[in-house]
Amino acid sequence: MNDDCTRAIRRLYGCSWRQGLLSVLCLALVAGGALLLGRPALLALFGAIFVPGFVACALLLLVARMAGRRLGWTAAAGLLLAAAGAGAWAVLPVYQRTLAAWDLHALPDAQLLACVFGVNAAVLGLPLWFARTRARARQMADLRSAALAAELKALQAQVEPHFLYNTLANTRYLARHQPPRAVEMLEHLIAYLHSALPDMRSEASTLGREFELAGHYLALMAIRFGERLQYRLDCPSALAAMPMPPLLLMTLVENAVRHGVEPKPGTVRIAVTAAWQADVLTIVVADDGAGIGDATLGTGVGLRNLRERLQALYGTRAGFVLRRGDAGLTEAVLTLPAVVGVELAA
Repeated sequence: MNDDCTRAIRRLYGCSWRQGLLSVLCLALVAGGALLLGRPALLALFGAIFVPGFVACALLLLVARMAGRRLGWTAAAGLLLAAAGAGAWAVLPVYQRTLAAWDLHALPDAQLLACVFGVNAAVLGLPLWFARTRARARQMADLRSAALAAELKALQAQVEPHFLYNTLANTRYLARHQPPRAVEMLEHLIAYLHSALPDMRSEASTLGREFELAGHYLALMAIRFGERLQYRLDCPSALAAMPMPPLLLMTLVENAVRHGVEPKPGTVRIAVTAAWQADVLTIVVADDGAGIGDATLGTGVGLRNLRERLQALYGTRAGFVLRRGDAGLTEAVLTLPAVVGVELAA
């Protein structure tokens, strides 16, 4: 935060030599215009306002240069207000003597002090306050993203051992009773790990890789549930390279298996599809399983984590809805915005 304060001070109150030269030229034009119009009192008032503001900026830049990271937002604001107030008191006698020399009527002391201090506090203080607000918003967003990243890593650390335990337990059972099926399950497990492990420490993935991961997972679940589970994946090749966060799709697929297949006897069909329309990527995971009751519709930990990740990554540009579709289907619909600079494959 102190680094943000120092950078904001340099950006708001510093200038290059070209900017300084242009500012001096503008001041000269204002002064010349006031004299040509025969309004020297306005010129004196302008000088009384400008000089304290210039001194306050120079002082704040000097302190920021010397203090560096030790200068915080509160200290910077306090120093700015103190410099503006002291400057107003300092220019008061100069302003009075100047107008007296020109035989002009001067503003009352209280009005001049309020004018000089108020203008400098507003012109110099408000940008600093806005910069502080933006810096705090960025810090909160960074903390939220870091918290979600840590939560994702913890979720990976919890889910993967649990998934491996169940898969290996099923493999052991099949090895005793159906060896060919055990070999098939091991092959799918190896393929799943081959796809999943490279992304375990990554914050980015692609739609094609996520579909591949979901396919291996559903293949393992199909061996576990036998004929009770049928699935279909439809990822157009043109969309395979589209970037997307990891484990979003897996969360939806696992949710469909857990709430759709496990509670319902008989055959359950799961369809995973992706489509691109109007610069929006839409992923739908639909199943005709048991569904989810009104009281628990979309309130699970996994889906709550998914919504929080979408909010942190995309704000309002992404969306997720869990709904009951036609023919009794439960549909998890995920929409992601276009990624600038990524072109669809031909």
